[in-house]
Amino acid sequence: MAVTLLQNYDELKEKLTEYERVMLLKHSLTCPISSGAKQAYESYSSETETPMFILNIQETREFSNQVAEAFGVKHESPQVLVFNGGEVTWNTSHWHIKEEALAEADQ
Repeated sequence: MAVTLLQNYDELKEKLTEYERVMLLKHSLTCPISSGAKQAYESYSSETETPMFILNIQETREFSNQVAEAFGVKHESPQVLVFNGGEVTWNTSHWHIKEEALAEADQ
């Protein structure tokens, strides 16, 4: 499944209503660690049916902050959040964002 860029919190809320499980990558456009995480995330997207989304922090900082506040998950970058039933059930950040970890969280 392709990774889709989200622009705002309302788009995320729509996706959480539409799908039972969703993955979201909070990505920095300038961080080399984030670049590696994005590669792993995009690579994993070909192995799952779970809808996967991304937000670029520099372009949508308010959106990123809304996610942290609404779901009570401390902001980090890069960071992957897994939502089940509209709630964050798993998250990880930085060097822990690997295809194997994503697959395990996606079970």
